[in-house]
Amino acid sequence: MIVSRELRKKNIAEYLLYMWQVEDLLRANDLSLDRIKSVVVEPYGLTPDVEEEMLQWYGNLLEMMSLEGVKEKGHLQINRNVIINLTDLHMRLLKSSKVPFYSAAYYKALPFIVEFRTKSDGREKGEIENCFDALYMVWLMKLQKKEINEETLKATAEISRFISMLSLYFKEEAEGRLDLDAEE
Repeated sequence: MIVSRELRKKNIAEYLLYMWQVEDLLRANDLSLDRIKSVVVEPYGLTPDVEEEMLQWYGNLLEMMSLEGVKEKGHLQINRNVIINLTDLHMRLLKSSKVPFYSAAYYKALPFIVEFRTKSDGREKGEIENCFDALYMVWLMKLQKKEINEETLKATAEISRFISMLSLYFKEEAEGRLDLDAEE
């Protein structure tokens, strides 16, 4: 909760990947608030007020997962909304002549995005979601200490650079500093 709040302000990409991790953490703990309390919250030794706030946050996420039918797989609507917003910004950035470096980063990453899409789960997804899937997959592989080939590392490095740029523009827009329509 505290981490998510800070990440949302600073880096939307890190926020989204963190929230996907939280979804998996909740699933790994059998969607049980009692398990989350003992395994995730209590080890921090927080004040009772902060602990209660965290438990309420996790409890709300658990309830949303149940209501939205994503207890076993998939992502919460709040997380899908981030993808929608990033996709919208991505399309506007591509149409703007004011950000040529963004288009260059996108087209440099595009072959890797397409390749990853052909290897993904078969569900039709947009390019931005495919990028996050690739980054999350590599993070999970690293966490599990699985071998990652050089091609995959190169691909995700390029995708990461592209998503980082998109995240920076997202932050600029949120702060009111991005003007894609103004006269040059």
